Amino acid sequence: FSVCCKWFRWAVLPLDGTLEAEIFRDKDLKCCAVCGGVFVPKSNRAKYCPDCAARVHRRQKTESERKRRSAVDS
Repeated sequence: FSVCCKWFRWAVLPLDGTLEAEIFRDKDLKCCAVCGGVFVPKSNRAKYCPDCAARVHRRQKTESERKRRSAVDS
């Protein structure tokens, strides 16, 4: 038996993966490399929380484009 009612398990927990992982411990939690926040990874390679992932990806793409443009012989 669970402390949580069925409505809470079916309606609330699927919307908040971190809370679900903390309560049931069936999903592993990881710490974000940028902000240190806890998140539920969608794959085993996840390194950043969803909020930081967008910013990091944008920064990495910008740096890559700068490097690519500077290597072009004009």
